[in-house]
Amino acid sequence: MESKLDILRKKVIECTKCELSETRTNSVPGKGNFRSDVIFVGEAPGRNEDLKGEPFVGVAGKKLSLALENAGISREDVYITNTVKCRPPNNRVPSKIEKETCQDYIKNEIEIIKPKIICILGNTAFGSILGGTEITKYRGKIGRKDDQLYFITIHPAATIYNQGLIEVLKQDIKKLFELIRELKNGKDISIDIEFSS
Repeated sequence: MESKLDILRKKVIECTKCELSETRTNSVPGKGNFRSDVIFVGEAPGRNEDLKGEPFVGVAGKKLSLALENAGISREDVYITNTVKCRPPNNRVPSKIEKETCQDYIKNEIEIIKPKIICILGNTAFGSILGGTEITKYRGKIGRKDDQLYFITIHPAATIYNQGLIEVLKQDIKKLFELIRELKNGKDISIDIEFSS
């Protein structure tokens, strides 16, 4: 099981499929527990991630860690990744081509880990994976697409500029793990939105 992720990791590290490979310091494969019930998916690596080759290690990563700790969860228990594996110059939003080029990596991560829920962090990831917009309308909700459950919340970076969102993120992460517990106990959970394939 782990070896499949290791192979994928290597592919991400060596990837030169798009122009981002020319400007990155390091590509940033997903990281964490391959037996996790949840995969957290952000948009793309930022400056700190690009330097370290790890996802969510900057200020936004600290905010995510705090929200996890608040829910009684360690970062080591979950798997964290991004829709795009290399930093776009100046942290710009990844282009359609960049997102499409990276699509197989995220699909493979999901296939290997088989999470109960995928937690979408922020608008760009929401758009890339579920074709959604207006994250504020959907945050805190459970969606389903192709028999996979998704939980939608804000990007931890949003809490840097708006302190009021820290509580929102904490509440959402708590709710997420309550839903996971219910799923593990065999309970049916209500789906807020069905996303078409």
